[in-house]
Amino acid sequence: MIKKITGSDIAHGKYILVDNTHFLQVGALIYRVKNGILEFLLITSRGSGRWVIPKGWPISRQSFSQTVLQEAFEEAGIRGIVDTFPIGTYEYEKLDLRKKNSKFCVYVFSVLYLHQEKEWPEQNQRTYEWVTALEAAGRISEPKLKKILLQYKP
Repeated sequence: MIKKITGSDIAHGKYILVDNTHFLQVGALIYRVKNGILEFLLITSRGSGRWVIPKGWPISRQSFSQTVLQEAFEEAGIRGIVDTFPIGTYEYEKLDLRKKNSKFCVYVFSVLYLHQEKEWPEQNQRTYEWVTALEAAGRISEPKLKKILLQYKP
């Protein structure tokens, strides 16, 4: 059973287990409407170079919404407005620093794009691109995240 959270919930630590097997992370589905077309911002991961959305660990004593906005800024330079409730979840696995397989459940919050800063912390570590939902779904490897993208309506 997936834990229910809202953006106003406060994290009481970095490593939060969702269901005894998956660590909780929060992600930003950043969107804009340009020339009448809904677009999403994708970034590359630092490790594998795969296309992903900005995401990260909860930050202790911060709301999940604050963490989502911080990840959007640190990873893509984005300032925006985050929704109160997650629009979905998806799972993924990766090797941690100890070469152990870790499982994650990412709670995805939509973020309305306002602007992109000229400089941000991970600017030289990632590539970003605005794409349609169909293009994004073709680049993303996680099936549940593809579904979230394809079904999202602002």
